[in-house]
Amino acid sequence: MTAVGIIGLGNMGRGMALTLRSAGFAVTGYDALQATRDALAAEGIAVAASIGAVVAAADIVILSLPTAEIVARVVEGADGIFAHARPGVVIVDTSTSHPETSRRLAALLKARGMAFIDAPVSGGPKGAATGTMTMVIGAEDADLVRVMPVLERMSAKRVHVGGVGAGNVAKIVNNLLCAAHLLTAAEALRIADAAGVDAERLLEGLNAGSGRSGVTLVNVPNWILNGAFDSGFTMQLMRKDIRLASQLIGELGLALPIAADTARIWAESAATIGDKEDFNRIVELQLGPLSKP
Repeated sequence: MTAVGIIGLGNMGRGMALTLRSAGFAVTGYDALQATRDALAAEGIAVAASIGAVVAAADIVILSLPTAEIVARVVEGADGIFAHARPGVVIVDTSTSHPETSRRLAALLKARGMAFIDAPVSGGPKGAATGTMTMVIGAEDADLVRVMPVLERMSAKRVHVGGVGAGNVAKIVNNLLCAAHLLTAAEALRIADAAGVDAERLLEGLNAGSGRSGVTLVNVPNWILNGAFDSGFTMQLMRKDIRLASQLIGELGLALPIAADTARIWAESAATIGDKEDFNRIVELQLGPLSKP
């Protein structure tokens, strides 16, 4: 039986742990917060008291962490993965991280006989809990083959984009597009309101035409028009991902005005929309506060 360790047991890590356990894998989890560890233990997941204990027990270690900085600390820290390196272990980072961070960590781990794959995910907590996430993957072919049986149970779609770091690039671009599409969808709804057109009818028309996007197909009907705003992804996390996009664009020496405007609007939204709010609330910059009917 393949032993899987999961470091980071928040909304996404919890779902992954439960999904893989139900698929028959031996799962051990770790989180920096005792309360989170206790909650997962109450759901029947074996919980370790340290990162070292997870690495010692696992063939594959999955990371589900908020930032590239935390990923690096978990791998390189005094009690991190390096300190307990076990040849043959594969690290699968599902976080939205920086491609250069992934490439640097992959090189360091390879020197210790371990492998690193970046496989950031989309689909939110529901996708993690049901094994229906989408993964964009940066990996060496041989390493990907080794972990594919686990990835297949965690996700419904997997796209191998290229070598290590390529998955991060794809996810950063994806989230930048989502951030921009939320802004343009909000403006479209504003036009409909001012013109006296029913928003749901407009949405039906858009989704039958070339103007549709993931935002109009999923976000607007499921979390915006109904006033739910409960996707499980926060303004803070999206702002972080947009900063990653801006950083990458700068490092590549590109001048991208729409990306720059998107980043500016999302950054400025912090003055009126708090970090803990659902990220779909960015539409309220155009539409004003929405409440559940």
